[in-house]
Amino acid sequence: MPRFVALLSAVLVVSAPMTAVPTSAQAQTTPTPAPTPNAVRFVPGPQQSSTRSLARRKSRAPQDAPGSTLVNLSPDSFWTSTVDDAPLATNSSAVGRYVAASVQKHYGGTAAFNAYSYNVTFYRVTPATPRVNVRWTDCQRLGWTPKGVYTEAAHFRGVPVPADAVPATGTDGAMAIYDAQSDQIWEFWKMAKDPATGGWAACWGGRLDKVSTAQGQFPYPFGVSASGLVMSPGVIGIDEVANGRINHAMYLGVVGPAHSKNYSWPANRSDGYSTDPAAPMEGQRLRLDPSLDLDRYHLTPIGRMVAEAAQRYGFIVSDKSGAVGVATESGRPAENATGVNPWERLLQGPSYNVFRGFPWDKLQALPKDYGQPSS
Repeated sequence: MPRFVALLSAVLVVSAPMTAVPTSAQAQTTPTPAPTPNAVRFVPGPQQSSTRSLARRKSRAPQDAPGSTLVNLSPDSFWTSTVDDAPLATNSSAVGRYVAASVQKHYGGTAAFNAYSYNVTFYRVTPATPRVNVRWTDCQRLGWTPKGVYTEAAHFRGVPVPADAVPATGTDGAMAIYDAQSDQIWEFWKMAKDPATGGWAACWGGRLDKVSTAQGQFPYPFGVSASGLVMSPGVIGIDEVANGRINHAMYLGVVGPAHSKNYSWPANRSDGYSTDPAAPMEGQRLRLDPSLDLDRYHLTPIGRMVAEAAQRYGFIVSDKSGAVGVATESGRPAENATGVNPWERLLQGPSYNVFRGFPWDKLQALPKDYGQPSS
């Protein structure tokens, strides 16, 4: 998802085309839509009846249900705050049309549910996990090492990478490591293990301390997303889908976000490039119209889970991408341990069907900086 694209006047910017390439495990008899350049290739579809009934039984979250994510953030984090009664931006309709048009124009008119690649592997560790230094790779050809990588906060030093860790599939190679006891999370982009030395290297990333009292942004200019947002709280987790409920805002990649000079809290930067006044800003919150009767749309079980969460918690524009899409928790760690990727059981088909019938044309945009604390 993220790609670190520029360093100007000591400003580091990470960008992220969500571009998923199907693996052999995703090969299906269903025809695959022809991809467009930089499009997201991903592949969900028909669910078994047991999964469908589980979704119907559990996905309607009580209105007072607390938000939750893979990471224990501050109770008032934007990732878990509700937006179903929030005001709308003055150009809300235009922003909604812009995103819906992007869905129609890219990757065969569908949106991405990146289950098999271009997501993030997520590891829980403890203070006992051995610490290693991650080698910073100058893949952007800066010619010098930015401050904070090994000096000052030293984001790349003392990282508790599990011995059996693997990055997410795809050229983004995202990896997240969460230590609840030390209250820290690390996320890296283009994380890779050197087969010769066994050491780890990454192009960019960062560490967030005091996670349990944090909103969910990395200190500027670190982190894995182009917006500076911590990725893990916004991804759709494997257990969430298995349990039929998503209780948080979702990390959304969009095509052509607003120019990098124009971003919204909670983002602390952007890699956007569009000058269209309807382009959504990175950091901007979007939601599905809360008044919609979702029964009218005959959504897939996972599509229904996403729609209900989008009505209550919304999406947060977190990165630019080759197609509109959400991010998930990678199944690679489980696959390495068991030989089975859990998404195969949960999706029961090609992931490009997850958003079949999803009402992207009913998206609404919240005002710039909505929810930003006054102090």
